[in-house]
Amino acid sequence: MKISQSDILKYRRTSLLFLEAILSNGGRLSKKFLVVISIMFSVTFISCRKEAQPIPEEVVDTLFPAEPNAVVKGLYLVNEGNMDMNKASLDYVDFTKGQYRRNVYNQANPEVTKGLGDVGNDIGVYGSKLYVIVNNSNKVEVLNVNTGKRIQQIDITNCRYITFSNGKAYVSAYLGTIGDPNSPNGIVAQIDTGTLKEIKRIDVGRQPEEMAVVDNKLYVANSGGYTPSNYEHTVSVIDLATFTETKRIDVGINLHRLKADKYGDLYVTSRGDYGDIPSKLFVISTQTDRVKKTFDIAAGNLVISDDLAYIYSDEFNVITGQSTVSYAMLNVKDETLLTRKFITDGTDKLIKKPYGIAIHPITKDVFVTDATDYITPGVLYCFDTSGKKKWSVQTGDIPAQFAFIYK
Repeated sequence: MKISQSDILKYRRTSLLFLEAILSNGGRLSKKFLVVISIMFSVTFISCRKEAQPIPEEVVDTLFPAEPNAVVKGLYLVNEGNMDMNKASLDYVDFTKGQYRRNVYNQANPEVTKGLGDVGNDIGVYGSKLYVIVNNSNKVEVLNVNTGKRIQQIDITNCRYITFSNGKAYVSAYLGTIGDPNSPNGIVAQIDTGTLKEIKRIDVGRQPEEMAVVDNKLYVANSGGYTPSNYEHTVSVIDLATFTETKRIDVGINLHRLKADKYGDLYVTSRGDYGDIPSKLFVISTQTDRVKKTFDIAAGNLVISDDLAYIYSDEFNVITGQSTVSYAMLNVKDETLLTRKFITDGTDKLIKKPYGIAIHPITKDVFVTDATDYITPGVLYCFDTSGKKKWSVQTGDIPAQFAFIYK
């Protein structure tokens, strides 16, 4: 195996980033840096590849009973793919045919020779369009929701997550390059879903993550993830009528997930510092724009359906070098933790790295993805309301975010 000059330069850059990460965190590495470094090393020394080619579509038949008249006819799953390897992909669960289709983007867009791109970070449906955030490719792919055919590409540097309101799409973006501690404040871009043009953008905190809209206010979780010694700790509040940031709510460090319930509250996860400060879950009242409650539980991701929040965590500790996986449920109406679990048949012991979660809007089946080792194909599990596995299937690398589509 011959190592090229570009591989040597990549190795040198990786080594510098590795050292910088250690020094910036008092000699310790955050989980974000560990994942980035491990993937970059694997790209340099393991693959030594030519440019990756799009993988053709694969269909798994008779995975579950077909429902030709299902109201929820399908579920898109975006797979992040390994960083710098151009392996983001799009899968589709077809409830009407009982099929799982891998790599549907490539099938629908054979003329796009590089496939979906590098790091599929988020996905959302609005009207007749499917929006896919491709983080390291610095773009939003806009597709026909029924066919997966590309309509347009919107360029946004280091984009992260997407949400929608009143004919507009809102995209959070880090702006700066990956791992740069001197990156500028992040932004939220406002996009017209009719013209697919960016209208304006607004500054928020450093490295903004998930967002939610409540009562014409857009809430944005700021992380500051590029500077582990100086994490952000606020949620930005944007008045959508004027598209101005009106305040920032002090919450907790290194914020990530942000979900709204139907009672006017927001559930926000803090990743902590992966060492002395653990992950937590905060509840914000959108009436007062203040934290009203804190749950001292690890929370990596969550989804809210009706009165229930389904939560999982895969919390890494740089001091012990160990990860702890946990699952929890919470009643958002009375804000209490439940003793019941959403996986009850022991399958949770098989899931190495829980990564994505979604609830079927009608059946309330629970979908959980396993990223396994972050460099090989993952697994999608479907559980019924009693917590028993109905089926599972292999996905692309690092299966992440979901979007349901209706008949």
